[in-house]
Amino acid sequence: MKKRWLPDYVSEYKSRHGKAYYRYRRKGFAHYTFKSQPGTEGFREELRACEAGLAAPAIEVGADRVVPGTFDDLLSRYYRSPDFLNPSDRTRVVYRGVLERWRERTRKGQRYGSVPVRDLQPRHVEAMLAEVLPHRTSANMLRKRLSALMNFAVRLGMTTTNPVTSTRPFKVEGNGFHTWTEDEIAAYEARHPVGSNARLALDLMLYTGQRGGDARVMGPGNVRNKRLHVTQEKTGATVSLPILPPLAESILATPLGGMVFLLSERGAPYSRKGFGNKVRQWCDEAGLPDCSAHGLRKAAARRFAEAGCSNQQIKSWTGHTTDGEVARYTKAASQEMLSDAAGEMLMANLRERLATANDNPLEKEA
Repeated sequence: MKKRWLPDYVSEYKSRHGKAYYRYRRKGFAHYTFKSQPGTEGFREELRACEAGLAAPAIEVGADRVVPGTFDDLLSRYYRSPDFLNPSDRTRVVYRGVLERWRERTRKGQRYGSVPVRDLQPRHVEAMLAEVLPHRTSANMLRKRLSALMNFAVRLGMTTTNPVTSTRPFKVEGNGFHTWTEDEIAAYEARHPVGSNARLALDLMLYTGQRGGDARVMGPGNVRNKRLHVTQEKTGATVSLPILPPLAESILATPLGGMVFLLSERGAPYSRKGFGNKVRQWCDEAGLPDCSAHGLRKAAARRFAEAGCSNQQIKSWTGHTTDGEVARYTKAASQEMLSDAAGEMLMANLRERLATANDNPLEKEA
């Protein structure tokens, strides 16, 4: 029965015991029974979720085969939520791949997708992560994605706790992609002179601090007022960078003929995978088996750190948003150079304080 004071599509009904319930019924959408009473903040949150198609999602073909309350049900809602849709296209592909591979795995003959969300416990998560070993990085990625999924489930009311938070990530040895050293940069430059595509690729990444995926699509259209404007594919962050002399020299010396600076042998822009493979080839030709495109981004951050730049200054180039991210990228900065610079700054400050005290007779008397 619909009461005038209830929102659109919300009606009241009573159980056989006379208890009042409220449900959201809208043509083309699944029905949803509210857990909170009208007029409360909880009810308003549930209503907003219904109107957004999250708590009461639009009916899809085949949806009747999904058992309510299972991970199949949860994932169908999650893929339409801001939690999943806000990241970039590339990130969504990676996240969905992780979750879909997990969904189709089985244990004792039962797909994880068919398991009720409320039944998931920390010990189950531990067992699921162990199945991915010895690939610790992959296990940690799965743990992050399951944690995000369960946080979403808690908000929907499909469970009350997130059991993933009770587990611990695996310790991963190493620092990720190798950061290029100055000797390695010099070896690459010696093999690939200014004017070659290989050298331009290096300069675009090293003198902008951008990812290879962004460097491969940079072109004349990114240049405005003698600056390079880049919107990062992964994060959507936009940076405006001065074109440093080595990069300007490299661009001017390399034959250009398209919308992007770097063209393949076929005269077309590189695909993401194709560019990575080509950089791998150029590194191998220079005798650098440990170097990669992403390692150049870390080398750029290292150079900034060694030059005495602050985290905020480094972030203005790399597009990172937290100091923790910068710390990972600048970890390879020379400890000797940084300690020398810190020592010089300390002594300069002490000399300035001493000079100020000598010039102030009141401080002498004190």
